[in-house]
Amino acid sequence: MKELYLLLTVVRRKDAAEYEEFYRNRNVKVIYNTPCNGTAHAKTLNILGIERTEKAMLIAMVTGPTLKSLKRDLAYEMKIDLPDRGVAMAVPVSGVGGSRTLDYFTSGQCIPEEHLTEDRTMEATQELIIAIYQKGYTDTVMDAARAAGARGGTTINAKGTVAGTEKFFGITLAEEKEIVMIVSSAEQKKDIMKAIMKNAGVDTKAHAVVFSLPVTDTAGFRFADTVEKD
Repeated sequence: MKELYLLLTVVRRKDAAEYEEFYRNRNVKVIYNTPCNGTAHAKTLNILGIERTEKAMLIAMVTGPTLKSLKRDLAYEMKIDLPDRGVAMAVPVSGVGGSRTLDYFTSGQCIPEEHLTEDRTMEATQELIIAIYQKGYTDTVMDAARAAGARGGTTINAKGTVAGTEKFFGITLAEEKEIVMIVSSAEQKKDIMKAIMKNAGVDTKAHAVVFSLPVTDTAGFRFADTVEKD
């Protein structure tokens, strides 16, 4: 599948409705909206007397032409590059389950015909690192990640869906979990993943497993994003 992306947008929970309307006005269907949290260290939060930042993650499917215009509008209309306005990242999709599914996800968006059949060689400069670990070990995971150069992340509460007591590397898969998502440069990805596995991997109490996905476009990351002006 050429130029089809999963768009992940992380914003303050109180701003989620505003962003949903922004996407809806551009024929982008937000297919999932889930609560999540920032990953500021607990000690820092205690010193400041504040709680973890409450966030929302909006998940949508977008085409290449839509993504190009969204990047511009997110910067100039939603001011996503300003502090605490949010971040967005696009992960390439390799396929969908038939034309009706594609229509459901992208109805109203521009889909050039050649994009439906041709694959594109994509060069990603950023990576989305995803770590899944036992509930309560976010600080352990993020301390390791930051020591290797990570700037921050977003956490989601989750639960395994395996029935019974099946285990993977001695981990009960259906237990309560947390997922942290970290965007890093492609160069730093390997160091960050190694640090997480060394300090919070499957042989530790955190039992973390880690993988990464290529990120082809971002918005709201001042260190990485250049907005195209057309």
